[in-house]
Amino acid sequence: MEEHQRKGNIGVQKIKKWEEELKKNGFIADEAELLILISKLSAEKHPGELSSLLSLAAASRAGRKGIDPVALDWLEKAVALNPTDTRSRIALSTHKWKGKVEILSSLVFPVLRETDNPAAKKKTAEQFLSVCQQFLAEGEGHLEDLRQGMKISAGSSSDIYTRLTSLLEEILQETAALLKASLEYDESIAGVFHTSLHYEEMKEKLKNIDLLKNSWEAEFTDASESPSNQTDPLDELNNMVGLLSVKNRVRDHYRYLSYQKKRKDLGYRTKETLNLNMIITGNPGTGKTTIARLLAKIYNRLGILPRADVIETDRSQLVGSFVGQTEENVRKAVESALGGVLFIDEAYSLKRAGQSGNDYGQTAIDTLVSLMTGNDYGGNFAVILAGYTEEMRQFLAANPGLRSRFPTSSHIHLPDYSDEELMQIGEQAAWDNDYVLTEGAREGLRQRIVLERVDETFGNARTVRSIIDDAVFKKGAESGNEPDLLSLSLLEQEDFSAPFPVQGGDPHAELEQLIGLKEIKEEVKSLFSFIRMQQYRRDRGLPEVPIQLHSVFTGNPGTGKTTVAKIYAELLKDCGILKRGHLIIGSRADFVAGYVGQTAGKTRKKIREALGGVLFIDEAYSLLSESEGDFGREVIETLVEEMTRHNENLVVVLAGYPAEMNILLESNPGLKSRFKKFFNFDDYSVGELLDIMETRAEQYQYTVSQRAKEFLVHSLSGAENHGNGRLAINIIDEAIQTQAFRLMENGEIGDFGKEAVILEDVDFKTALEKLGRGGK
Repeated sequence: MEEHQRKGNIGVQKIKKWEEELKKNGFIADEAELLILISKLSAEKHPGELSSLLSLAAASRAGRKGIDPVALDWLEKAVALNPTDTRSRIALSTHKWKGKVEILSSLVFPVLRETDNPAAKKKTAEQFLSVCQQFLAEGEGHLEDLRQGMKISAGSSSDIYTRLTSLLEEILQETAALLKASLEYDESIAGVFHTSLHYEEMKEKLKNIDLLKNSWEAEFTDASESPSNQTDPLDELNNMVGLLSVKNRVRDHYRYLSYQKKRKDLGYRTKETLNLNMIITGNPGTGKTTIARLLAKIYNRLGILPRADVIETDRSQLVGSFVGQTEENVRKAVESALGGVLFIDEAYSLKRAGQSGNDYGQTAIDTLVSLMTGNDYGGNFAVILAGYTEEMRQFLAANPGLRSRFPTSSHIHLPDYSDEELMQIGEQAAWDNDYVLTEGAREGLRQRIVLERVDETFGNARTVRSIIDDAVFKKGAESGNEPDLLSLSLLEQEDFSAPFPVQGGDPHAELEQLIGLKEIKEEVKSLFSFIRMQQYRRDRGLPEVPIQLHSVFTGNPGTGKTTVAKIYAELLKDCGILKRGHLIIGSRADFVAGYVGQTAGKTRKKIREALGGVLFIDEAYSLLSESEGDFGREVIETLVEEMTRHNENLVVVLAGYPAEMNILLESNPGLKSRFKKFFNFDDYSVGELLDIMETRAEQYQYTVSQRAKEFLVHSLSGAENHGNGRLAINIIDEAIQTQAFRLMENGEIGDFGKEAVILEDVDFKTALEKLGRGGK
């Protein structure tokens, strides 16, 4: 009892606070807290308090979005819980009429034809009877709702209820009359004396019902939705999140165009025509397409262009595959954009350096310039080119004819959104889908944004909206058959789980469990102690010593370099250095291409896969080659450039034999200066190799016999390349197969007992022979 009273008091205090906030601001800022409290209260124990909270939630939602079906549903529940709550009843009655917009949707009839045969007429009559009967049965309930609303509501709401009540009464009367005529029509079809009187009466009632339906729909048409009531493009711009410099730039452009238009209207001469062509640069999701559409609206609003339409196109739609096709494609695109704007996204892809002579990208550019300046189309449309900043700069530099049509004053750069701006965009995207974010959900969204933002391909607003969509999908997929208020209205922290797999286990423990590698373990521990100390100093405002993380792993094959690299990546994520902590393994084939201009792109693509993690290049020395026309050195130059560009967002590990790795590092001073950490992987000892084999056997519940151990020690001692851990795995796997063949030599399965789990010396002897490693 005391617990219930305590909860009730807390609820009353919050209700008072929220009522004050609602009165002051028109809505409640933290609706998530309100909805959570609603979900926790019992309708049986706290009906009055729950009713008040639902009423507050509906009022807050109405303050943000206006009355909608969700707000009406909450009001209905509030009234059901507390019928004496006059405020909720009045609010519900005042707005409930808006939920009646679709009640005539079932009043749809089949085509009525006098020329149909009797069977078809019979079927049509039966359909008329069914529709009428169903609507009349449901309509009375809707009519009663409207009459009740008319009694309780006041002012303009009372007027709309009066009109809707009168309309629905007429519709019900006409439907009843149609039902009577349809019944008589149905009976006359089967009768001996068929008359067209009932058919004509049905046609008349159908016409009356259609007119009444039009009047009904007109009552629900919001004048603010009229096409003539267009929003100001500058207001749309101002409502966008962030982009302060861009907003100022577009406003300046707007004022300039207004100024020039006024001069022209007053009769002042202007030698040059207005330049409407623009370059918009920025990373994905920064709003390039949105800004292009706003510019089209501005051009149209000022009367400079007759249409506000934006025709969007790209390389795939413009560049053809045979002579003449490209010119035709570009001409069609321009013709469709006449009077409006032609928007070409990723315009730099039309013609890139290194493309073959058979590519028609340059033809597309030449045709576009010709049409922009020709007498037929010139000045009758605007061209907006968009893409990455650096790529667009290079593209324009390589095309002087195009560059002259886009002066520097026509360039707009869209910066990446800050994390706070992306949070605002995410919350708005959730709200647009009728969801509210809890505090935990906000933190989850923030973490996802940080995790996703790894390079210039980060989708900014587009990515954030995708994260919200993923969270909504997760919420819906995990909800039950009867979702509660929380499932329908709230996004919580667990809905924002990261898309990258969480590493299973402690990387520090994984490192310790590795067999051998004593010096490597000490080096790694030392490095991470240094990292933590610098983080400690940074948190306390002390100067940090630069942390060098790019590393060189030297050693023979099979000495654990790849395994340690994986753990290294996980450790860097664990201490907050890397965002993802994944390992991308590459070799020469992943970087070097066969044609001029392709190697750098191929290398950058591989690097982008590794951003936020570790790029492990095995046998890195193979990038160097003395053969003429080899592009390996281009990989090294690109790698150095990208390591500088991405800095803390990428860790590179080069692996290979010691001598060859020294030659590689000496080949490029920039490469050598970026690798300060060296880890030398010694060969495994015979004892360590035996430990590796025993550990592998234990994973599958096998035991290596004592005689087998003695045989292995004797056989491996002094053997060439005995330190290869990969060989140890191969030996144990082959021995397991050999043991199976030995026990089942006669082809029958018997009761093997302990023999089934013991690997004998004979098994290893056979295994070594198969692997070309015969014992002494």
